[in-house]
Amino acid sequence: MTTNAATDPMIGRMIDHRYRVRSRIARGGMATVYLATDVRLERRVAIKIMHGHLADDQAFRERFIQEARSAARLSHPNLVGVYDQGAEDDTAYIVMEYIPGITLRDLLQEHHALTPEQATDILRAVLAGLASAHRAGIVHRDLKPENVLLADDGRIKLGDFGLARATTANTATGAALLGTIAYLSPELVTRGAADSRSDIYALGIMLYEMLTGEQPYKGEQPMQIAYQHANDQVPAPSAAVAGIPPELDDLVAWSTARNPDDRPRDAREMLDHMAGDQQRATGQYRTAVLRPENATAIIPAGSATPTSADSGDATTILEPAQRSSAQQPGGRGGRNAPGPRRTGSQPGALSPAAQRLADKSTRRRKRGWIVLVVVLVLMALGGSIGWAFGPGPWGNVRIPEVAGKSVSQARQLLEAQGLQTASSTATRFDAVVAKGQVSTTKPAARREVRKGTSVQIVVSNGPKMIALPAIVGQPLSTVTAALDDDFELQDDQYQFSADAPKDTVIAATGLGTDGASVDLSTVKAYGERGPVTLTVSLGAVPDVVGKSVDDASATLDAVGLTLGSQDAQYSDTVPTGQIISAKAADDPVVEGSAIDVVVSKGPTPITLPDVHGKTINDATATLDALGLKVSVPDCTNILCGFYDWKASLPVQSTDPGAGATVYRGDTITLAYEQ
Repeated sequence: MTTNAATDPMIGRMIDHRYRVRSRIARGGMATVYLATDVRLERRVAIKIMHGHLADDQAFRERFIQEARSAARLSHPNLVGVYDQGAEDDTAYIVMEYIPGITLRDLLQEHHALTPEQATDILRAVLAGLASAHRAGIVHRDLKPENVLLADDGRIKLGDFGLARATTANTATGAALLGTIAYLSPELVTRGAADSRSDIYALGIMLYEMLTGEQPYKGEQPMQIAYQHANDQVPAPSAAVAGIPPELDDLVAWSTARNPDDRPRDAREMLDHMAGDQQRATGQYRTAVLRPENATAIIPAGSATPTSADSGDATTILEPAQRSSAQQPGGRGGRNAPGPRRTGSQPGALSPAAQRLADKSTRRRKRGWIVLVVVLVLMALGGSIGWAFGPGPWGNVRIPEVAGKSVSQARQLLEAQGLQTASSTATRFDAVVAKGQVSTTKPAARREVRKGTSVQIVVSNGPKMIALPAIVGQPLSTVTAALDDDFELQDDQYQFSADAPKDTVIAATGLGTDGASVDLSTVKAYGERGPVTLTVSLGAVPDVVGKSVDDASATLDAVGLTLGSQDAQYSDTVPTGQIISAKAADDPVVEGSAIDVVVSKGPTPITLPDVHGKTINDATATLDALGLKVSVPDCTNILCGFYDWKASLPVQSTDPGAGATVYRGDTITLAYEQ
């Protein structure tokens, strides 16, 4: 990740409501590639987003879309697959297969040069994918080690068809040359024309670089390198590194010929040629000529003079050998097969030509036995030498893979291969291998070395402990950028929280050495490449109290929640049909959780009691206790002024009458006799 990834606004963003951007993988001239999660299919993808400043450039935008169309037409195990393409906010993007691993450029930087076997293995895989593109009429035009992906599981894939175009459109337009200058063919430099043979030239340069660890042409300015492409012949790799087979020298020379007509016409022809070289090198192309049993030898005229007067043949023909009588059909009385044609009258005499042929055959049989003895001696000698330099004491062996084993087990495996183990071991941090187990060896596993070579065992110190930055309470994009370089970020977990704004990290968990979950907010350091799961806030659960059921359901659906059970209660304060209270059924609340609600049925109904015969005061007290209001007409009798008439006069009736349904706050009028 580049240093400014922490401020990259794309990290943490959801594109097209489907792709959540997690981290930056690489940045190029036209676009930036990010690691993202396809939340719909729950898989990791690589998403290529065109730079914002190019959005208004129609030519760049069309070229970007052309990459998706070109790659989408292709389907091959050695080509990076394209899943989707679209645009959002005037920003074009391509969704591709995510290949965890390194590029060929990374491999060359680490190992400088590759062995011929490694180089040809990679070249075959690239040629196989490129052959599929050429067969579909697509020219890559930007082949370089950066575009060859080496997956962790051993797959080799060719990607980045950003400059691809149809093979029929082989004339470049504009003044600029497209592609990387170190791999441009002479015709691209001089005429701006490109076809499938231009891709072959770039592959030849890549093969030279894999074998030697450096590019054939160097210069301080790009034009110096371009001039060499146009005017010089690529040197043989064996001139720079000894031991490279002549077949690879020839392959480099053929693929980097300055004249395109002298190169393979496409990737399939070059791949078939490599397959033929391998078969010839392993002896699979051999022709055995079998001598027939009853061959007829023809001796040219002039080699013998016929003695028979009636013999005018220009040649003498040798017939099959005469059968014995026991070999004839029936075992007796059979007619003998004719022998060699004789020219004289003397019985049993051969012609001079036949006699010379018989003498020559005898000499050949004697020489054949001598040759057979010599061949057997040479085979025995060759077998002895082969045994000595093969399984014998002078042979080569491959260092076995001992990572993850104990030191004693590793020593046994190494010594079983005829290797020596150094008395002292080395140590290093290892994010994969447990502490105390073997991390690697020096030289590394799978390297071919002489028997008896001393191999040092390197023991794991466990993962390197790295200080953790502030996590809880920080924005997701900030935390992702701070952790992604050193740790393995797992898929984020989301939940609603009333205490943290949306897209804020509210928790982080990892794994301890015992496999149990660890709250990373309680520790200061964590092991390198350790798994980290971030819990991110979705904000507070929306408040639906006071809303109707339909409005509440729409509000919850908008944030990924559902309306749960609906209980009904009387309420003197909340109108009928509105929600009195809401409570989540789950804790914590996540997307898809249900929110249970209580819906108001309106005020509580009251059956008006019968207060007939009670004094006005007693009736008023009874009705007040029920939350009802009481209205008592004023007493107009002059005697009422001389005593407490409300405590004495009985209620004769009520309005509404006894048994009626009323509600809290309703007014009840009392009638009495004055």
